[in-house]
Order: sequence, then structure tokens, then C-alpha cells
Amino acid sequence: MSEEKKKVPSIDDQFKLLNDRHNNIYQFVMLYYNYIISKHDYGTGDVVSMIEAHTITFIEENPGTTVSELATYWNKTKGAMSQTITKLVDRQLIEKRQSVDNAKIQHLFVTEQGLKLSKAHKLYDTIDIAKTMEQLLEHCSVEEINAFFKVIKEYIILIKNDFE
Repeated sequence: MSEEKKKVPSIDDQFKLLNDRHNNIYQFVMLYYNYIISKHDYGTGDVVSMIEAHTITFIEENPGTTVSELATYWNKTKGAMSQTITKLVDRQLIEKRQSVDNAKIQHLFVTEQGLKLSKAHKLYDTIDIAKTMEQLLEHCSVEEINAFFKVIKEYIILIKNDFE
């Protein structure tokens, strides 16, 4: 009995197979990106993007942080982070204070209004994440959800390594 020559999938077939799976990731990333840049009122009357709300909360939880530290944490350039900080300072949600040790360094702190927004944001996110988890549990097991978060964590590491 002769062995049939196995057909090697064409590059188009391979691409389709891989791309169909990754299109879900692309769609998720694009939808989530649009979600994080859209403006929202977390309950204080201040309308901010998710990026701005999370930045305020990071500063609230890490008083005295710097633009450089924020840029590193959020994987953004210092310039991009400075633009966000300038908007938040202009809206009196955070303030800059010059370092006593180094005049070039500005430390960031939330204002009273920034603190209110951070607290409202934490409450909103806690409720929203719980609701999202309930909805996911209608279609996925706890193990599947945990596996998803593990894969996302590893994917982040791979992407960060690609930029090094």
C-alpha cells in the first residue's frame, strides 16, 4: 500500500486558520480601546475617560508618583502621559508639587475632587466587574474565566517582550 503524499496547507489556508482565531482578539482590542477612550461620568459630574479615571486612581493609591512612573506602569511614553496629566491638572483633579530634593521632578497628588472621583470610579468598577463576571458565568465556567485571565497575563508579557 503506497503512502499518499500528505497535502501541505497553503499559506492562504494557514493564514485563514490562524487569522480566524486571532480576529476575536483584534475585535476585542478594538472594541475595548474604544471603550477606554470614551468619556464617562462615574457619579461625580466629572466626565472622564477610563484612562483618566484609572490614572487618577493610581495617583490616589500612590501619592507622590511621577509622570515617569505612570508612563512605565501604563506602558506609555512620558509625552503621552504628560498630556493626560496636563488635562487632569487643568480640570483640578490632580495637582503637581515640586520635589524638595530635585527641582526637575514633579510629584502628583489627587485634589479633593480627584479623591471623590477615584472613590466613585472604584465603586463603579467593582459593580461593573461583578456584573460582567455574572454575565460571563452564563456562558463560561470559573475555570475558563480564570484560564482567560491567565492567558491574557502571559500575552501581555509576550507583547512587552516584543517591544524590548
